[in-house]
Amino acid sequence: MIILKILVTGTRGIPDIPGGVETHCQELYTRLVALGTEVIIIRRSSYVRDNLKEYKGIQLVDLYSPKKKSLEAIVHTFLAVLYALKIKPDLIHFHAIGPSLLVPFAKLLGFKVVVTNHGPDYDRGKWGKWAKRLLKLGEKLGSSYADSVIVISRKIQNIVQSYNPMKTFLIYNGVDKHAVLSHEYLGKYDLTDKSYIFTAARFVPEKGLHDLIEAYKLSGLDCKLVIAGDADHEDQYSRSLKDRASENSNIILTGYITGNELAEFFSHALLYVLPSYHEGLPITLLEALSYGVNVLASDIDANKEVGLSEQFYFKCGDIKGLAGSLVRLSGYNMSESDYKHINNLLTNRFNWDIIAKQTNDVYKYILK
Repeated sequence: MIILKILVTGTRGIPDIPGGVETHCQELYTRLVALGTEVIIIRRSSYVRDNLKEYKGIQLVDLYSPKKKSLEAIVHTFLAVLYALKIKPDLIHFHAIGPSLLVPFAKLLGFKVVVTNHGPDYDRGKWGKWAKRLLKLGEKLGSSYADSVIVISRKIQNIVQSYNPMKTFLIYNGVDKHAVLSHEYLGKYDLTDKSYIFTAARFVPEKGLHDLIEAYKLSGLDCKLVIAGDADHEDQYSRSLKDRASENSNIILTGYITGNELAEFFSHALLYVLPSYHEGLPITLLEALSYGVNVLASDIDANKEVGLSEQFYFKCGDIKGLAGSLVRLSGYNMSESDYKHINNLLTNRFNWDIIAKQTNDVYKYILK
């Protein structure tokens, strides 16, 4: 029996469209459907490469989005709210602070609204002055006008509560535990098990990939460096990153990869590295942990909130320190206590089944 009807906007879409918000939505809403919720996800047409109308019980609706990064979220979200007038959901769930600029509009039309704040996007290097101001305004409007705000970390909770202390629910990102897969895709790049350092990210400045490339070169390691990802919108930074990588034959750029291919690269990595300057709560770091892989992350608040031991962090932006940590952790074998601690985190804190139930409780709470 259908209990609730939820329209979701703010994500590029699912399935297997790269991005932290996209992974979050794919994992969360398949479970909410299993709990009896009707879910309609509005996808951005410029990212859709299939003709799907449904995915694991989730209804998929494709609406126009321009291919300009400064316009795609706001235009698409506006169209999604108008579409809600047609299907009359019980509530609209907005993801991220850019789309949250439209929360007052949705409230004006009479909708109940939940916002998930995935982090202060105005801290990202790709945005100019005016875009940052609009994102800050979206954060304020979403925090102030939504019926409830879900936050994925304590840092984000503190920001939201500076606008409205009464509306926040702390619900973390999650991850599934994974088994080691085949070597089918590694062979394309002449890779073997534990022969490479791995990272997966968009080619934008705040992901710190430029630091990782320079630190890898400085480290003198013989293993290869594999970087999965690309730019959504090609720019000077993404082109310079590719140029830097091309200077070293041991650096492999795979482009965007998803599904079994991405899982295989996680499974067999010697070390997973997340050198970010900005994160909400990093799903890719959780994914690496779920495969039992050694990890190394910058010491920003979002990464440290995952709760790993200090040995798995380095000072953000310190290229020499990162190089030394690459050498140290590429030869480190996790202890039994490391595995026990990580398993506890994945089972009790970053568990999608628990997260889905918590989110469903938020929906029921605001619809009472």
